[in-house]
Amino acid sequence: MSTSLQTAQAIIGEPEVFEDARAVETSPAWLRLKSAATELQALQVKDGSVPELSDHPAARRCVEVIVEAIAELAPLFPHDSAYLAAVPADFARWADGGFGEPDFLDSLVEFQPQRHRVDGIRHLVVLPMYTQNGSANRHVEALIVETIWPEFIAALEAGDYGNELFLSLRLIDFTPGYDSNSAVLFPETVAVREIPPFTWGAIFQDREAARYRRVVTAAADITKLQLPDDAAALLADQDLAEKTFVMWDIIHDRTHMRGDLPFDPFMIKQRMPFFLYSLEELRCDLTAFRESVTIERALAARTAAGEELTELEEQTRLHGKLVQYAVIFDRIFRFAITGSRVRNYDGLGGQLLFAWLHQKHVLEWRDVRLSFDWDRVADAVVELGDAIDQLYWESIDRPKTAHWLKAYELIASVVTPNPASVWARGLPPEVLAGPPRGYTDRVMDDEFPLSMFFEALDKKMKSVIESTAGIRAQDD
Repeated sequence: MSTSLQTAQAIIGEPEVFEDARAVETSPAWLRLKSAATELQALQVKDGSVPELSDHPAARRCVEVIVEAIAELAPLFPHDSAYLAAVPADFARWADGGFGEPDFLDSLVEFQPQRHRVDGIRHLVVLPMYTQNGSANRHVEALIVETIWPEFIAALEAGDYGNELFLSLRLIDFTPGYDSNSAVLFPETVAVREIPPFTWGAIFQDREAARYRRVVTAAADITKLQLPDDAAALLADQDLAEKTFVMWDIIHDRTHMRGDLPFDPFMIKQRMPFFLYSLEELRCDLTAFRESVTIERALAARTAAGEELTELEEQTRLHGKLVQYAVIFDRIFRFAITGSRVRNYDGLGGQLLFAWLHQKHVLEWRDVRLSFDWDRVADAVVELGDAIDQLYWESIDRPKTAHWLKAYELIASVVTPNPASVWARGLPPEVLAGPPRGYTDRVMDDEFPLSMFFEALDKKMKSVIESTAGIRAQDD
């Protein structure tokens, strides 16, 4: 019997425990824990240690409150019993060792939330970590999270889109590190003495969805975009949007390890020009787009032939269509203008998708109004994905730097490079004959500046995008 099934049966057999966990964010124990963790953060330095001896008594009091609260809350999370039993021991070792750099390896390896992918199940997470796209400080953070795992996603994962490492979550409450743009919970961010095998990675689809809904609603209004009815419904319904992002991300996540890959799939082990990361992230998004088109069209064809879909199939068809809107609008309205212009690889990916669709005449900006030829959009997006896949396939037979040059050539054929770019003019012979670092050093921070369209959109959207930091579903 699978662990997920065992967990589901345990929940069904103990409904009072499950319901109590649903209200845990208002419980006195959680509020004490959250307050103590926040107080402890103020005593920690960047690496997570508490170096000032005068701060140790206060730090110890915070740890005592945290540990006591965990013990009080643990019965509400029986599926995490091993982890919640290990956390106090890690806290005790840290405190008794003089509050040096924290090491929570023992508790981290016991935390296995991917084994309990049951819709609505909750987890209490207390670990020293930094938050990606949030705080670079490796401080003790505390979270209450809830799994999003609808039936149609379970069916997709059990079928052609298996991804045992993927976890979709909803943020219920959190300490200040997550009052930011961070929408992920990765074990790689936790302070440990040695790196264990990583067996899961989580994305907060509620934050992704709420951010999408706020940004795209504003952008559609600013650009006078007339949305199709189903795209408008996605903006109006948080639950619909969350499930759509789960479908997008489960396919995106698995794509990093699949396909013709001329590089380390994790890419973090290589120092490369930032535009290579642009293509990889966009490749994964466009793969999710392509697969969603395939799913939606296959099920729509069965309906057109007079076949009645099951409720599960209809949910899959609906979300397959919605993923397509999500990828396009999130990429061009949010990704393209979010963050600084310093090696902004996601920003470049959004610019590339917009320019590609515009140059294919399926996206038009005319009479100060944005419009799409929706009958042709899907095929045009898939065509861009095919171009990136072709680049990857060809580059398996190329030297690394030759792949970089070809990747630049593909992007520069669509998005105009910076007029001052050395890459655009052609790297000098001594760089071409030298080590890869010479190539990377000559990439400008803003190698592909914003177009006039995005410059204007950025000015009008800046406050909206800034308002999404720390956003939760209940904020919209």
